[in-house]
Amino acid sequence: MTKIEPIAYLEQPFGHLADLINAHAANQPDRFALDDGEEKLTWAETAALVNRVAAQLQADGLAKGQAVSILGTTTIRYAIAYLAAIVAGGCAAPLTTSATPKQLANMMADSGAMHLFVDSAKRAELFESGIDLPPIQHIMMDLAKDDAPSMDDWMANEGAKPKDPDVGPKDPFNIIYSSGTTGTPKGIVQSRQMRWYQMAVGENSGYGGPGQVSLFSTPLYSNTTLGIFVATVAYGGTSILMRKFDCQRWLELAQENRATHTMLVPVQYQRLMDFEGFNDYDLSHFTHKYCTSAPFSAELKAEVIQRMPGGLIEIYSMTEGGVVCILLAHAFPDKLHTVGIAWGGSEVITVDEDLNRLPPGEMGELVGRSQTMMSGYQNQPEKTEEASWYDENGDRWQRMGDIGRVDEDGFITLMGRSKDMIISGGFNIYPRDLEEALMAQSDVADAAVVGIDSKQWGETPVGFVVTEEGISLDLEALKEATNAELGKTQRLSELYLIDELPRSHIGKILKTELRDIAQQAAPVATD
Repeated sequence: MTKIEPIAYLEQPFGHLADLINAHAANQPDRFALDDGEEKLTWAETAALVNRVAAQLQADGLAKGQAVSILGTTTIRYAIAYLAAIVAGGCAAPLTTSATPKQLANMMADSGAMHLFVDSAKRAELFESGIDLPPIQHIMMDLAKDDAPSMDDWMANEGAKPKDPDVGPKDPFNIIYSSGTTGTPKGIVQSRQMRWYQMAVGENSGYGGPGQVSLFSTPLYSNTTLGIFVATVAYGGTSILMRKFDCQRWLELAQENRATHTMLVPVQYQRLMDFEGFNDYDLSHFTHKYCTSAPFSAELKAEVIQRMPGGLIEIYSMTEGGVVCILLAHAFPDKLHTVGIAWGGSEVITVDEDLNRLPPGEMGELVGRSQTMMSGYQNQPEKTEEASWYDENGDRWQRMGDIGRVDEDGFITLMGRSKDMIISGGFNIYPRDLEEALMAQSDVADAAVVGIDSKQWGETPVGFVVTEEGISLDLEALKEATNAELGKTQRLSELYLIDELPRSHIGKILKTELRDIAQQAAPVATD
């Protein structure tokens, strides 16, 4: 094979991750590629394992584009399974560990996978549930079971390499199952071209530098993690994988490994800022810090910029693609209330409730298109259409489901999710406005607002607040003080104290759960 220079190779319109993995093994065989705290692999060792697993997948009859399911805790073996599925010409299908056994079984069946890479803990949960699992071969990512070999025993012999799978830009790279709270999450299919574009622009967002070390503490089944992980692999960096986020351990790993890059969600940044020993650790090697997946307050961004070395980059998008915005928070301190500007060829506009295009600057639902749009939802063309908007030329754009406004400089301010918007007495109420008013009150550590049914108004806003340990709140006084800062149509009808806001694995507030709590407390609100 002709020697590949990764930086030059990534400048091509399209290429293959397999070529880059093998190139790193040849160009820097002894540099560490993966480290999960219990196992550590060089690039030569990583490429060898990826090739052996990929070769065995092909020997088992894996078809081009066929899914490979992966379920378990984030480890090196998880990363090897993910990369091998792609190198073999298949499609990686990482499954969320927070899903129910029934949802997981449905995801496996929906993906069409013939292999499941799984760890002992999650396999035990599946079998203990008593549900019927699809006929699929189990390969253990840790210890072998009587009817399931370990990855080490199952993979092809040492030195084995897969055949060229002859994949192209439109072939699937991975399927990401969205984190739905009910039913079976939708499978979001991302093409090889989409991921290649994401890898190829990595240099422009801080990747490709010497000594690059990325610290990951969000799970590998999350698109939040995968975008940065795949870029790290493409540029030959080192990936430090945490099984579970812990402030002290994260700080220790960042210092010990001289980490240069990280991806964290807002709740993790908040916990680090609140950690008593934060200032005792050397984080001076950081050049880039990323954030995505959940609302990131301007105040928290400012604190992170002040206290953590390196640039802070907020990424606003969705797993489905569409709008892609980047906020270089360290470069635009006066725009911290926004999520940045459309980036990398992305376009964004707003539409009204009837899906008519709005003039620039008008608030409405955000729709966008970019080179990182999904191919569609797996086996759900009707859902793909529901999430699409077509312009006058018939070109497909992605509906983001967020309400926002684009200012005169092109920066986008989010007002909230369209499905979370509250319509009270015919007026639109954006929960984010009320949440910001609550957060501005003393002793409020966290807050969320949802709408519940009201005989008088149709819907009415209710709030949930979290306070610091040991502090008591007068909820009625807090509600009055907050309402005094709001317009007459925005006022909270009720306020609840809660120990902790329910959140997903990537920090998103689960408003469905909050609505259920509020509705049970007041089945039909009258004001």
